[in-house]
Amino acid sequence: MTSVYEKYNLKEVINASGRMTILGVSTPRPEVTETVAQGLNEYFEMKDLVNKTGEYIAKLLQVDNAVVVSCASAGIVQSIAAYIVKDDLELLYNLHSSDKYVAREIIMPKGHNVNFGAPVDTMVTLGGGIVVEAGYANECKPEHIEALINQDTAAILYVKSHHCVQKSILSVSEAAAIAKKHQIPLIVDAAAEEDLQAYYKMGANLVIYSGAKAIEGPTSGLVIGRHQDIEWVKQQSMGIGRPMKVGKEGILGLTKAIELYMTDPKKESGQQMIEKMTPFIDKLNQLNGISAKVVWDGAGRDITRAEISFDSHVLGKNAAQMVQLMKEGDTAVYFREYKANDGKVEADVRSVSSAQLDVIYHKFKQIIGA
Repeated sequence: MTSVYEKYNLKEVINASGRMTILGVSTPRPEVTETVAQGLNEYFEMKDLVNKTGEYIAKLLQVDNAVVVSCASAGIVQSIAAYIVKDDLELLYNLHSSDKYVAREIIMPKGHNVNFGAPVDTMVTLGGGIVVEAGYANECKPEHIEALINQDTAAILYVKSHHCVQKSILSVSEAAAIAKKHQIPLIVDAAAEEDLQAYYKMGANLVIYSGAKAIEGPTSGLVIGRHQDIEWVKQQSMGIGRPMKVGKEGILGLTKAIELYMTDPKKESGQQMIEKMTPFIDKLNQLNGISAKVVWDGAGRDITRAEISFDSHVLGKNAAQMVQLMKEGDTAVYFREYKANDGKVEADVRSVSSAQLDVIYHKFKQIIGA
């Protein structure tokens, strides 16, 4: 049988970059794909499916309410729109053109206004919001946010991500305390985070997750939060959320993935990742011009990676050139490239087998002529 790689002339990929959208994010368990297939072949009253699966997920996570959306980015858009529109049907239908006065400002730390594949402020703007940046690129204290709160403030947005500045930024709990004090909602974008309950418990009104990252579901997103707030998010399916609608298979697939995630995690710990990558790191350290070591996730998750450094004087190639060469040939190898300008990359081994780590090692050897 012809593989999809052969049929469409696609390049095979070893994903050492982590749960990244550009590579298809993750590979769901068989139980999830079976549920997706079942969902595709049945009919439902979609509103009933949205409500009942949301209730089921909320019970699993011990939260007020939940809704499955098409992706985490759509979750941001619809959450912003939810707090701007609320119960105003005229604004729901005419968010794109209405000049009606409502609070639209969304305060967020300046260091959180990042590009995660698309700009965060694009998502806010799509939802009808106006971004107001608090603090500085390398610092945001509680008082920086409080100083900006006024009658035009619709919500505070906190982005919990490795993409964001990590140092000198207020915590989620500190942001939640400010939101509670001023009686304004807090939205937490926790797309790749692994704890599906922590930020809700800290006091966030809405928390957004990617369904396809840590949860390993199909392409989808999850929004959890206070009951009324989630109902406002659901309502956006008749407004800005219509072109972002999620299919029945995505709803059912993510619901199953969450069930498995909460009851039977079976995920590697950071220590297990170290054990898996240690032989790989040892072999890389024997190559002239290449060195490697274990590093922990910069955003504080229980994830370890292999940081690989390249000595351009020895290799005659810098890190960017090595990264490009690793993507060439029959099998493309992708790393986390954020530190390439510093001469290093990171290998995330969560989606990489021991056999594939050996392929990566031999490809390095071939490129440097070792």
